[in-house]
Amino acid sequence: MTDLTALKTAARQAAFARRKAAKSPARDAEATQALLTELLPHKGRALAGYMHIRTEVDPLPAMAAMAAWGPIGVPVIIAQGAPLEFHQWQPGCTMVEGAFGAQIPVEAKPIVPEVVIVPLVAFDRKGGRLGYGGGFYDRTLERLRARGPVTAIGFAFADQEASDLPLEPTDQPLDMIVTERGRLL
Repeated sequence: MTDLTALKTAARQAAFARRKAAKSPARDAEATQALLTELLPHKGRALAGYMHIRTEVDPLPAMAAMAAWGPIGVPVIIAQGAPLEFHQWQPGCTMVEGAFGAQIPVEAKPIVPEVVIVPLVAFDRKGGRLGYGGGFYDRTLERLRARGPVTAIGFAFADQEASDLPLEPTDQPLDMIVTERGRLL
């Protein structure tokens, strides 16, 4: 294990504990309202969210609210080491379990998002993000940004903030961080 790998593992463990302690229905509702406030100026643009797992903050209510104005996608893992695809999602669509236990739409209708709500384990105020370690969102954001402008919005609880994240040059920065306290970046 390299020093950076060990640092990331320790940072993830600490952040998972903070996220678990922060999780509550009230905080999810506050975070949803803050996220929706930041998403409304993007009405009509293709949006990608995610199906929350474990103790992640839940973006589904905000995604459902935005579905009236444009296409919404959720991530689909195609292969290890590959960027994510986003398949169109609508409230009430039929879902099945995909890789890592996340739900994905039964019907695969790919979309290319212009705005991506990004799950995370930890973040910093400079747009740094620590994910689960698979690099899926880093590869995906890099590919999307090569095609054109994309807004990456980290969605988390404020308690997931870290002051000194162990980052690598391949880590893609977030354009915005939204928590139950509102926009932090």
